[in-house]
Amino acid sequence: MRNSQLEILAQAQQYLESVIKADYIEILAPNFMSSAGSHIRHIIDHYSAIITGTENDLIDYDVRTRGSQIEEYPETAIVKINKISTWIKQLSDAQLYKTVCLSTEVSINSKNVQRVQTSIARELVFAGSHAVHHFAMITQISIAQQKPLPVFFGLAPATATHIRQQNLQQHFQ
Repeated sequence: MRNSQLEILAQAQQYLESVIKADYIEILAPNFMSSAGSHIRHIIDHYSAIITGTENDLIDYDVRTRGSQIEEYPETAIVKINKISTWIKQLSDAQLYKTVCLSTEVSINSKNVQRVQTSIARELVFAGSHAVHHFAMITQISIAQQKPLPVFFGLAPATATHIRQQNLQQHFQ
């Protein structure tokens, strides 16, 4: 669990170390409504909500830091990713499986906030999957910018397993 989360965050860090600010903040309208920096900030917001949830027993994914320095400066995002990684490394099993309340809006037509019981472990699984989804969007932005990306960036773990299996099968044919 911890290692998979650290792998995902390492992908973010690798991307952040390779991107220049102009590409990080660029919004390629009309095809994209947000920048790569906005996607990274959104990922960080989710992990931050989980960290806060361990402290006050409430994970609220609707708390966002839109327009923050994380969206504008890859270096600022790297610092935050490193803090999240350190937190994950220090997370105890008791904290990992602690039951907490999750609060999130669930409707686009009207304000409808739902609360459910969950665990820190379950929400980390979600945050990792959510991050990979946003990495895939960043991949599309980077392709449009004609910029290279780290290998397997934005690739779901199950897809990576499928590719490994296909390569293994091709090896024996």
